[in-house]
Amino acid sequence: MKQTLNIAVILVLAINFFNVAPPTEFDKLDSKVAILKFKTEIIDYGTITQNSEGKLLFTFTNTGDAPLLITKVKTSCGCTVPSYSKAPIQPGNQGELEIKYDTKRLGAFTKTITVMSNAEGANKILKIKGTIVAAK
Repeated sequence: MKQTLNIAVILVLAINFFNVAPPTEFDKLDSKVAILKFKTEIIDYGTITQNSEGKLLFTFTNTGDAPLLITKVKTSCGCTVPSYSKAPIQPGNQGELEIKYDTKRLGAFTKTITVMSNAEGANKILKIKGTIVAAK
């Protein structure tokens, strides 16, 4: 009796295993994704004076066919502060990521900003760079 029960369980598992259908071409067409496309991924401040305005904008477009949601923006240091909309960006629409860099420090700088979202390709890494000189 025990052997018959074991054979029945194995048979049921085998039928379920072989009954799983692979994804069809139709299934692939139905999946929608957001695509995050920045106008530029590097912004060069150039040479700026100490304590000047350090704000700039990265503009982007959702070129996908699903709403884009930016979940987090992480910077390489506390001297770079991001600001962005938490609302979903609909397909075809544009958005902005504002970056404020603290221009108190003198010298050359290069910083990274990591944008995390539901977009295809996951994280996007942006850069800012420039040189800060003392005010005369």
